[in-house]
Amino acid sequence: MELEFFKPLVSDIKDMQDLVKDEVETGTILLRTEDEMATTIRSYTGVKVDGKLAGFCALHIHSINLAEIRSLIVSEEVRGQRLGKRLVEHCLVEAKKLGLQQILSLTYAQKFFEDLNFVEISKESLPEHKIWADCIRCKHFPVCDEIALLYKL
Repeated sequence: MELEFFKPLVSDIKDMQDLVKDEVETGTILLRTEDEMATTIRSYTGVKVDGKLAGFCALHIHSINLAEIRSLIVSEEVRGQRLGKRLVEHCLVEAKKLGLQQILSLTYAQKFFEDLNFVEISKESLPEHKIWADCIRCKHFPVCDEIALLYKL
């Protein structure tokens, strides 16, 4: 199995949307339009297995101190091979290089992130702009059942 971590191009967006489609439909991952993904393409890290897109996630910067891991997805065909963990680790390295201090994750996969040393925090401590920019568009808003976790660099 040949792995390649890469920074996606706008030409990868269609494949990325296809990969995340099922989780968007269930509300596990928030819908990102082509245009949204294009304007934030630099925040994404992807992974290919044997030349085929197998997963991606984004490191979205909220402020000079805080970023968020979001849209984490790994293809069902390669789950269980720790690619999600490696994608998050790539983002944490990037966050450290950028001088960020904290990384947020809103997730249903609490144990996954706790295994990476994220710690649960109160959703009330989330930045207000996060709620109005992203959460308000969620299928589950305003009854959020995701867990907020924080990683300190």
